[in-house]
Amino acid sequence: MLGEEAPPPSAIEVLTGMPFGAQLDKNDLIFFDPHGLDPLIAIDETVELMGWRAERSGGGTAEEAVARLRRANPSSPALVGPVEMGLFRHQPNMNGPIAADHYAVVLRVEEDTVLMHDPQGFPYATMPVDEFIASWRTDTIGYPAESFTMWMNFERIRHLDVHTMLRESIPRAIRLLGSTPSPTEVVNRLIEIVGADLDQGYRDHLTHFAVRVSARRLADAAHWLGEIGYGRASEIADLQARLVGGLQYPLVVGDDAGAVKLLHRLSPTYEQLQEALTAGR
Repeated sequence: MLGEEAPPPSAIEVLTGMPFGAQLDKNDLIFFDPHGLDPLIAIDETVELMGWRAERSGGGTAEEAVARLRRANPSSPALVGPVEMGLFRHQPNMNGPIAADHYAVVLRVEEDTVLMHDPQGFPYATMPVDEFIASWRTDTIGYPAESFTMWMNFERIRHLDVHTMLRESIPRAIRLLGSTPSPTEVVNRLIEIVGADLDQGYRDHLTHFAVRVSARRLADAAHWLGEIGYGRASEIADLQARLVGGLQYPLVVGDDAGAVKLLHRLSPTYEQLQEALTAGR
C-alpha cells in the first residue's frame, strides 16, 4: 500500500500496538493483544505514526461498496477489512463463517471478479464480487466494526525514519499495557482455563492462531525495541516471545501442566515491560 518507502512489515506490526497486551473476548477466549484495541482505529493511528494519511470509508449498501471498490487499481489499491475469513472461499476448507476477521489488498474489480492480494498466502487471488461482498459484511466478526470498510489514496505527509516512528509509538505501547483488566489478570485467567480440562475448541484457537501470532509479534517487538535503544524492554519482549512460542508443543500434545508453568512465568512480564518502557530502557 505504501510502496518502496514503506517501513518493514515487522516494524508496522509493532507500530500497531498489537504486541503490547492480552485480552479475553466475550467468550473468555484469550488474544495476546491489548484489551479494547479496535483494529480499525489501530490502522488509522499506525498510518498517522508512519507519517501518512489515507481515506477511510465504510457502510452504505452493497451496491455503494462495490462502486467504491471499483476505484481501486494496481497503482492505488484498496486495503479492505475486516472481512469474514470463513467466507474467503479461495482459501481451502473455508465454507462458512468462523468469526475470524481478516484484511486484504484489492487491486481491481474486473467485471464481476475481485482481484486481490490475500496476506494469508494467496497473491493475485480472485473471488466473484457477490461472494466478496458477503465476506465483507461484519455480522459475524467478534468486535464492533462497520461493514464495507476500506482505505484508499494513501499519501505521505511527513518523512520519518523507522526509528523515529517507533520511538513516537512508545507512549501508546505504555498506555496499552496499562489497560483494564491488566494483561497479567488476563494471563492468570488463562492459567485457570488451561488448568481445568481445556476443551478442544479453545485448544484449537490457541494452537492454530493465538500462540503463533503472538510469538511472532513479540519477536518483532523485541527486535525493534532493541534497535531504538530500549535494551531492557527488548529483553523482556524476547522472553515473552519465547514463553508464548513455547506454549505450542505442550498445548498440541496435551501437556497442559507444562503450558501452565510457562504461563506462570509469562504473567508478571507485562508489568515488567511497561516499567522498562516507561523508564526508557
